[in-house]
Amino acid sequence: MRKSHVIFVFILIGLGGFTYQWFSNSTDTRAPQNAPLTKPNIELATSFIYDNPRPLAPFALDDQYGNRFTNANLQNHWSLFFIGFTSCPDVCPTTLNKLAAAYPELQKITDNIQIIFVSADPQRDTQTKRLDYINFFNRDFKAITADHSQLFPFSRDLGFAYAMVGEGDNYQVDHSASYVLVSPQGEKFAVFKAKPQPGQLPQIINAELIDDFKKIINHS
Repeated sequence: MRKSHVIFVFILIGLGGFTYQWFSNSTDTRAPQNAPLTKPNIELATSFIYDNPRPLAPFALDDQYGNRFTNANLQNHWSLFFIGFTSCPDVCPTTLNKLAAAYPELQKITDNIQIIFVSADPQRDTQTKRLDYINFFNRDFKAITADHSQLFPFSRDLGFAYAMVGEGDNYQVDHSASYVLVSPQGEKFAVFKAKPQPGQLPQIINAELIDDFKKIINHS
């Protein structure tokens, strides 16, 4: 077993074990003051707004061009995060296709939105691979990652979870399927949750995403 896999077996034990269903609906609700609660005057179909938005802890990852991506890159932008990996057979390409389709409508709501794909597979998702992958969907999107020592606390701070499954070069990565919205002040602001679909993978419907996003921006 590779060293990175040993590390994530430990993480899996520490977190009590993950299943795909848990990943598809996971957000960080450990601290009561950070629990996502819908504001009573806004009816939202697929999302929750944090009553007490909090700044993300300092982080430093790399984008698909090899540039450093830090807290400073969040300033003056609404940042919509999604976690996955480029070898993902279903959830990630489906999600990025949906985000690419929704992006023009999201830009009409606010032109300072950025879509950020967080790779949970830094060992295989090199800079070149992330560049080619994200460009297939939209060249405006960012694709960031870092070593697990940096990536794991960053993803947990956003409320994402991920873990390696299997051994050798063909391992898979279980990961959250939600989106996290960070405000132009760099604060974790809202979560968009994937909904179960009969006979399909849980997903976020674009029409609901766009409508909720508009309401969140208008009431922020």
